[in-house]
Amino acid sequence: MTKRNQFWKGMLYGALAGGVISLLDKDTREVMKENVLKVSSKGLYIVKHPQEVAGQIKETAIRIKETVEEMSEDISYITEKVEELRELTPKVTDMVKETKDAFIDHEDSDVMDVVIKED
Repeated sequence: MTKRNQFWKGMLYGALAGGVISLLDKDTREVMKENVLKVSSKGLYIVKHPQEVAGQIKETAIRIKETVEEMSEDISYITEKVEELRELTPKVTDMVKETKDAFIDHEDSDVMDVVIKED
């Protein structure tokens, strides 16, 4: 046998020995008993009602798919709006500059200088 196989074999034996030793504690045994009963009852339910369980799994998968699609649509919408803002920002900046220049070019540029400086 190769060394690798012996390593994994030793790991398995060690885990089993640790599990058996931990069962020496009464509280641990009781908790394990409860867990085994829960798992076995759920397993029996699945075996007795496979169609129902399969239906529940399908419903969950459909809900997950719908949620992912909605999130994808939301992300697309947000991305679109961000792009619109990126395109709009330089236009707004240019428009503000043009408006400012139009007021400054006006005859009352002294008045505008006072208003601009006060802000």
